[in-house]
Amino acid sequence: MRFADIPGLTNLKTKLIDSVKHNHIAHAQLFVGKPGALNLPLALAYATYLHCQNRGEHDACGACPACSKNLKYIHPDTSFVFPFRAIKSDEDPEKVKAENFKTWRTFLTQQPFDDLAGWINQFDGDLKQASILADTAREIIKTLSLKPFESKYKVMVIWQPELMNIAAANSILKILEEPPANTFFLLVSNAGERLLATIQSRTQAVQVPLLADEDLDQYLQTEHKITESRRQEIIQLADGNLNQALKLISSDEDHFTDKFADWMRACFKHDYGRLVTTADDFHDLEKLDQRNFLIYGLSMLRETLLHCSGAAEISRLKNSESQFVKDFSKVMTVDKIERIQNLLNDAHYYIERYGSAKMILLDLSLQVSTILNPINKA
Repeated sequence: MRFADIPGLTNLKTKLIDSVKHNHIAHAQLFVGKPGALNLPLALAYATYLHCQNRGEHDACGACPACSKNLKYIHPDTSFVFPFRAIKSDEDPEKVKAENFKTWRTFLTQQPFDDLAGWINQFDGDLKQASILADTAREIIKTLSLKPFESKYKVMVIWQPELMNIAAANSILKILEEPPANTFFLLVSNAGERLLATIQSRTQAVQVPLLADEDLDQYLQTEHKITESRRQEIIQLADGNLNQALKLISSDEDHFTDKFADWMRACFKHDYGRLVTTADDFHDLEKLDQRNFLIYGLSMLRETLLHCSGAAEISRLKNSESQFVKDFSKVMTVDKIERIQNLLNDAHYYIERYGSAKMILLDLSLQVSTILNPINKA
């Protein structure tokens, strides 16, 4: 991965490059951002730049032996720690670890902008089971005790360090604070608040924002041949999340406007028969489309909030959605929007963890019905 492969984030790239040029590299950095932020690609590009033997003004050369190995994720002085399932008692630990790293390199090569859920799907695992193994701390210390093989630097990339158990996390505190010379830790997290305070205090935070709409738009125009209307719809749904945008491109379910509007009307009318049918239809969707539908709902709530707050000038609505939001706003308040938004976020969480889609949406529908149009009891 090179900086040129990552859209947007120009100021952040410049800051990282300047730290190398001026030899002001923090020994432990925490690349932290919301789910969908490009903090892992950014850390990988940074590692490539550190090892590059012919650095350019704005990026690694991409052609030297060090870059060639980094682009294949096989550089001997870049090590990776990442979550995986526990090794079973009847499995050969060394064989499993070798297979894990092979799968990891394939994942980085083929899906560099994917997230934890995408990684777990590589081995048909469960998000609940994903963790950084207990013996990881010993391996980190052993690996970093060796001198660099080819580069001036050794780089340890720890992805999703919040999934490291407490014993392992405590074990790396000393080496994290005082690593060997020319050794750098790049921790990459989408939930920095879940890290131990002792780890947070030993790292320099690198805040990685989601992409601006214009950067996402430029990337989609350059890399994918899709219509203008579809591109704008994807930008609205993705909300700066490149991984989500790429999945939306491959989704068969292109338009959620009518489905969401019909669902909200059924909720308002307490049309329970229609809500059951909607839950059945939702259950039959691919998991990706289930997630996208809920994300679309969150985006429409945002637009409704803007309309209710008199800030429609920053809306990203298409013409086909404007009338629905205008009508929807008549029965909405800020409190209702907040409560429904929380419910949608919870539903998305449960879908990610393989809950029953039908039961999740039906329960969600009943709660939304009560919020939208409470039934007065005599």
